Amino acid sequence: MYPNPRASALLVLTLVAASAAWAKTSDRNQEMIIDAGHQEADYSDNGQVVWTQGVVVKQGTLTISADGGTLRMRNGDPSQASFTGKPVKLRQQLDDGTWMDAQADRIDYDMSNETLTLTGNYTVTSPKGSNSGQKMVYNTKTGGMQAGGDGSRVRTVIKPKSAQGNAAPAASNESDER
Repeated sequence: MYPNPRASALLVLTLVAASAAWAKTSDRNQEMIIDAGHQEADYSDNGQVVWTQGVVVKQGTLTISADGGTLRMRNGDPSQASFTGKPVKLRQQLDDGTWMDAQADRIDYDMSNETLTLTGNYTVTSPKGSNSGQKMVYNTKTGGMQAGGDGSRVRTVIKPKSAQGNAAPAASNESDER
């Protein structure tokens, strides 16, 4: 089953908003391709679209790969997008040409408060360093980030400028569970 144009347009808006702070600006104007083993959809005002059996979303330099994904609607507008897997992987080129990689067991984007939440063994890496732990909440509008606070440890690695090349290191899980 192919998604209808309305649901596809809403998903585009959802994912573009979720990755806006990290995104290569030109990605927003690229077509989005969603590939999944199976799709079920309820296109009502409060419905949802569910992708299972492996989901890959591509838009410009943005790639998200997950075991499954869900787009929830509220009053005809997208309200939340969720991707699950062990792990969900997100990769995107930034405007400066470097790459950002993120992975987590779950990635959620809530449109009402414009927050991206990475839950379960998350790691975000870029040439500047990495951040890892069990939960990170990132506000795509303000750039504010909160991690930890739930009893788990958070690890941040900041590379010296001399070590900040153009290639991002491979994503790794460096969470420190003390």
